Amino acid sequence: MDLPTKKPRLEWLDALRGFTMILVVANHVSLIGFEQHWRYSSSLSFLMLFRMPLFFFVSGFLAYKAAQIWSLHNLGQLLLKKLQVQLVPTVAFFLLYCALICRSFTDSVVSNLHIPTKGGYWFTIALLWMFVVYYVFAYAESKLKRRSWIPIALLFVVSLCLYETCFLPKIFPWAQGSRMPRIQWMDDFCVERVMIYFPFFVYGNIVHRYWDKAQRVMDSRWFYPLVVVTVILSAGDVVKWHNLRFEWTNLPSTLAKSGLLTIVFMYFRHYEKYFSRLTFAGSTLQYIGRRTLDIYLIHFFFMPNIPTIGMFFDKYRHNFVLDTTLSVVISLLIIGFCCITSNILRVSPLFKKWLFGRS
Repeated sequence: MDLPTKKPRLEWLDALRGFTMILVVANHVSLIGFEQHWRYSSSLSFLMLFRMPLFFFVSGFLAYKAAQIWSLHNLGQLLLKKLQVQLVPTVAFFLLYCALICRSFTDSVVSNLHIPTKGGYWFTIALLWMFVVYYVFAYAESKLKRRSWIPIALLFVVSLCLYETCFLPKIFPWAQGSRMPRIQWMDDFCVERVMIYFPFFVYGNIVHRYWDKAQRVMDSRWFYPLVVVTVILSAGDVVKWHNLRFEWTNLPSTLAKSGLLTIVFMYFRHYEKYFSRLTFAGSTLQYIGRRTLDIYLIHFFFMPNIPTIGMFFDKYRHNFVLDTTLSVVISLLIIGFCCITSNILRVSPLFKKWLFGRS
């Protein structure tokens, strides 16, 4: 009897994860290390549009497993595994960060636990909630008698509606810019962050579910030019023109985020031969892509403290190439230190399992 063959990994997708991780670290170098203000930075205001949406898009893409057998037992196993892989390491490194980097351990733990960003460690918590919601949804979907696109489409619509509430400060207290009292439990559990980024997670999931059809759309003559034009118009309004006001201001931002992440995704797919493990760029990015959790958890310990650079770029704007290059170069150095630290810790099977979720 022939054994089922394991589906080969998409090497360019691992490379894309690595590229996204570089953008995340570079962004933190600018915001934390250089203390740049994103509104005054010619680099941050653009790159922040799609770096995190792209990360969640890829996570949603990888979350879909066509061969997954859904049962209560398997659902429980998946949820327990996600708790081990994402929550336990996050708590461990968060406490270590408060102990080694922050001035007061107790004060920093208490204050960071009650803010949405969690001292930078919000990402894995928000992603954990997304996996919980998606796994429960997928389990319920598997019990339907007929396979249909309607359930995932409804999930996407609901996620977009919740996403939109985060940008209506006159109506919802958790919206950005709202003057109403915050809802503390939403900050404690990163619920607002989940609402902001979950549509991109579902978007990636839909692309993977209908991968053959998605590829035909991407390969059509009209799709890519349409996306590029949409991105130019929407990103231009977000970064420069600011023509729309009040409730409509989030429309160009949403279009820019979705369009930019689609362009990057299509770019890596189109040039997949350059991102194979046989090339230097491909093998390097794939290695980073397979260590995204390690790098994310560790990189805060290696952040530089050079606020004068941020002051320089805030004063002398429109230095996109210089601004981006400096942040990316330093981020690559930090990622190198993170990988070395990760390899040292992974010598211990105990650390490898509980700090990085690897058996």
